[in-house]
Amino acid sequence: MSDRPAEPDGVVGTLTKKDFTADREVRWCPGCGDYAILATVQSFLPELGVSPDRIVFVSGIGCSGRFTYYMDTYGVHGIHGRAPALATGIATARPDLHVWVVTGDGDGLSIGGNHLIHALRRNVNIKILLFNNQIYGLTKGQYSPTSEEGKVTKSTPFGSVDHPFNPIALALGAEATFVARTIDNDRQHMTQVLRQAAAHRGAAFVEIYQNCNVFNDGAFDLLREKPQGIHNQIRLEHGKPIVFDEGRRCVAVGDNGRLVIADVETTPPDRIVVHDVHGRPSLAFALAHTSDRPTEPTCIGVFREVERPVYGEAMDRQIELATQRLGPGDLDQLLHSGDTWVVR
Repeated sequence: MSDRPAEPDGVVGTLTKKDFTADREVRWCPGCGDYAILATVQSFLPELGVSPDRIVFVSGIGCSGRFTYYMDTYGVHGIHGRAPALATGIATARPDLHVWVVTGDGDGLSIGGNHLIHALRRNVNIKILLFNNQIYGLTKGQYSPTSEEGKVTKSTPFGSVDHPFNPIALALGAEATFVARTIDNDRQHMTQVLRQAAAHRGAAFVEIYQNCNVFNDGAFDLLREKPQGIHNQIRLEHGKPIVFDEGRRCVAVGDNGRLVIADVETTPPDRIVVHDVHGRPSLAFALAHTSDRPTEPTCIGVFREVERPVYGEAMDRQIELATQRLGPGDLDQLLHSGDTWVVR
């Protein structure tokens, strides 16, 4: 870790990517989108001006779980699906730390789904990066909670019959206070989203479309590849009309009140949706459903950002109030109070 002296709040002088890069060989499949995400995160963190020993990365099981080993910060490689729970404990006990969670669509939305939604609804001050490649990569290509219906894999040789999660809609349904989506190979866009997530007080959820070139190659090509992405990325910017495809198409309010993709030329200006990250949750939820899959024009960027009390801070205030009213706690008295008995 960096040996630069830190101020009490962990802020230090000039940092570089090297300060956040561990001296371990990075081992993912050649061409995996995780390499791009790792490089972007390592390049972005110096912006925060926070010493590496004030940052913690927590991961679960899956290809994304290796992330903690490649960051020269504190790290916890937890068990399957439990990263948000572990991170909740760290962030609550040590509010001075910057806590990041790295998880995948299998780890975070299958066995870890319950932990994820509760961390979001509680508004714990953690930043959750969910790598979504729509497949189980580490266990060699089984379908995941985000795989499309009909997906043929080793575990579904006749096609998956499960309806997939929409991670953005799930996070919004849990009333997360910050919800965003970005793409693994767009460093500029991902950096901007990470910047906004880091500045947010409370739980920030960022879905990252991540290509698995071995078991699900090309799942996001319509958005990732430059010849197609420029026409199909619907970039959300607060306060601006939602226009894309080099200004030719837009998100508009249809005759039935639902959001539709329309041609700008034939759409009345007052029907074109203006994005508002602080507005009604119904807008963000509708934008999350402008596409069923990333095989058609899809929204990326920040869907929603609102303020709400942070879980750890509210708990600290409650403990402080109880101490003022009742005095300092006595653990021995607590253990011997109420319904207790002696076994002989």
